[in-house]
Amino acid sequence: MSIDKRLKRLRRSMMFLNAQRPGLLKDAYVYRPDCLLLDLEDAVAENQKDAARFSLYNALKSVDYRGVERIVRINALDTPHWQEDIRVSVAGGADGIRIAKCETAEDVKTVVKHIEKAEEEFGRELGSTLVMAALESPLAIINAYAICTACPRRMIGVAISGGDYRKSMQAEFSPDGIEMAAGRSNMLIAARAAGVQCFDTVFTDLDDMEGFRREVIMVKKMGFDGKSIISPRQIAIVHEVFTPTDREIREAERIVRTVREQAAQGIGVFTLDGKMLDIAFVPGAERVIELAKASGVYEGDL
Repeated sequence: MSIDKRLKRLRRSMMFLNAQRPGLLKDAYVYRPDCLLLDLEDAVAENQKDAARFSLYNALKSVDYRGVERIVRINALDTPHWQEDIRVSVAGGADGIRIAKCETAEDVKTVVKHIEKAEEEFGRELGSTLVMAALESPLAIINAYAICTACPRRMIGVAISGGDYRKSMQAEFSPDGIEMAAGRSNMLIAARAAGVQCFDTVFTDLDDMEGFRREVIMVKKMGFDGKSIISPRQIAIVHEVFTPTDREIREAERIVRTVREQAAQGIGVFTLDGKMLDIAFVPGAERVIELAKASGVYEGDL
């Protein structure tokens, strides 16, 4: 898969795994998330960072993840761990790096410089290790567009981290997510302006699957590309919500075909099933079809 295609690949679900635990790493692909987030940061105790890197490297080198993407969350740049995190991740062949607590474009550029050095050191194709940024503070949200555009050749996108963002905003958790609204919206606007993907934060209450479903539906409606998750139990709901339904696919096909037919006859605006349509509706319809293809549920010819 080319790097350009990898930047835009399907990422509905991004499941966190503690990189220190071989039992979790060796067969996580069986759950079929779109992406595995192999965590060297918060999930690993301070005195266990070396052990986690050793476990991570061996998993990356020895486990066939059957096409599931492998992104490593490195420790923040204000710790003594991140440089070695990058070296081990690149040496092991990780698909990408998730920058924890990223606040500026310079953070991205600093990480990319070290990735480039590691790619050269370990014989990886230059540019093959992608990056994404976790935005966890008000400053990060303010700088979201600059972060999104800091390295177009490698940047997958950005993800908001709810726990740290709430703390930094002095906000309390609410079921409707009102305390996250501004952060989510501003990050999403920046990502769309930059042409990169955008991912929502984790939902930590595994006993509240209905609440989880409501949140997934909400962020899907907002325009997010996917959601970070913490359990295989959450995968099915995320994939269901983010995969176009048969009805959505059929409607998208009709829009694309009808607009093309009308345009060929010199007609720019028309009605379909009582709704006014023009060429502005085509990108949204084409995106539905692209998502359906990537999700493996489209058998049409568009």
